[in-house]
Formats: sequence, C-alpha cells, structure tokens
Amino acid sequence: MIEQPLPDIESWVRVFSESSLPILRHTRRQIDEMAAHIDDVSARELAQVVLQDPIMSVRVLAYIQPLRGKSLQHDITTIASAIMMSGIEPFFHRFGDLPTIEARLKDVAPQAWLGVMQVIRRAQRAADYAWDWAVWRHDVNAEEVRLAALLHDLAEILGWCFAPRLALDVMRLRRENPTMRSAEAQRQVIGFSMHELQQLLCRVWHLPDLLKDLMDDDHATSPRARNVTLAVRLARHSAKGWSDPALPDDYKEIGELLHLLPEAVMQRVGVPAGSDAA
Repeated sequence: MIEQPLPDIESWVRVFSESSLPILRHTRRQIDEMAAHIDDVSARELAQVVLQDPIMSVRVLAYIQPLRGKSLQHDITTIASAIMMSGIEPFFHRFGDLPTIEARLKDVAPQAWLGVMQVIRRAQRAADYAWDWAVWRHDVNAEEVRLAALLHDLAEILGWCFAPRLALDVMRLRRENPTMRSAEAQRQVIGFSMHELQQLLCRVWHLPDLLKDLMDDDHATSPRARNVTLAVRLARHSAKGWSDPALPDDYKEIGELLHLLPEAVMQRVGVPAGSDAA
C-alpha cells in the first residue's frame, strides 16, 4: 500500500504498470465458472462479464495491444474483439487466479473498500447510460462508447486500491470544502489530478487513441465524446439520489445530444416520477 505521495507522476505509473491489478471478486468468480465450461463459452458472453469491471477491462485491452501485429491496420477498441483476437482458451490461461479488490481492501481498509465500490458502481452506471444513448443515436460501435465511459475514472479506482489512505484524504478534503473540484483536491493531496495520471497510463499501456480521445473531457467536442462525458457526469451527479442542483443542466445537455426534451431524458434515465426532481 502507498502511504505517502510518491515523488512524481511517473512513479505512480510504474507502480500501476508493475503490479497485478485487482479485479472484482464477482468478476473472478464468473470467469472461474465459465472456465469450467470453456467449450460452451462465446467471446460475446465473456465480454459481457469483463465489461462490468473497469480494471478487468483495461487488463484485457492492455494485454491485447502487443499481440495485434503489424498486419492489423486498425486498433482493437472493444472487449469482444480483444477476446476474439486472444482466443478463448488463452484468455482463461492469462486471466485465471487474479487478485481481487475485496481481498486487498475489505478487511484491511473497509472505508476504502466502500469508497472504491462507490466509484465502480458509478462507472457501471455511466457505461449503461453511454450505451443506451449510443444505441439511440445509431452509433456505429456503441461498445466503444460504453467502454470509454466505464474506464473514464479508472485512475481514481486504482488510487483507491493502491493508496487507500490518500484516497480517503482526498474525499475528506472535498467534504470539508464542498465547492472544491475533485482535480484540485487530488492535486493538493498527491500533487496531480487523476485525469493527468489516466492520460499518462493510456499512453504507457498503448491503449487505442480512439478510447483516449473519448475519455478526455477537455476535448469532448464530437457527439461520441459528449455522449461519454455526459454519461459520466450524470452518473456522478445522481450517485446519491436525484436532488443534485447540477442535474437540470445535465438533462438539458443530454436532451440536446439526443434531440429530446429534458422531461423525456428524465424518464429515459429513470428519474422516479414522484421525486422532487421530477
């Protein structure tokens, strides 16, 4: 566990790159069960399991990049494509017996375990929103958009797993300063923002440029990138219910993306009819 801030951002990248990244216990259990019936498993079924777990997803993407070879002219930007390229049996050999987040944190740092699970649940919701809107928009590859939303806050998840005390310090600082942005709190505690760390990790792990662009809020100008940014924002603002004052602006911007009225957006994302927001 990292107890104190490391000297520079490159040191954090080395820690994450040289460590075995933990996955959700539920993911490991599902993979183990599928491995026992390997002849009946399809790449698409396996991809659906992976796509519920941000760390497992990035492990698969990072693993497949060196295997692409010079003959493949395009990047592998979906989990299903990555699994098909690796092959089902090699996949199970490569990703069997992985460490879990629960084993790493649940007993040692229970508050951090709760914190990381909240971020993962938020990422899962963002991915679901992004997928739904991409399908609505007739996106040619909705899974790319879904995957970008799932991985959007990956560096924050890794921070909880490897530096739980520092992650709790960031959370505490934001609680004491409600108007402080997450990036500023992160800079005060560890010296840089998680967004900066994530961009560097994407380069070091050779993740596809398309996914890097879709995850970059600073350059979210295309409809696909806006899809990701707004899905992540809605998941964050609705994490504790539907009363966040930022939500009306979210509904308006999502409506502009989907060509829907804000009221139709609220119905689509599941705002309870009897809530104050509705």
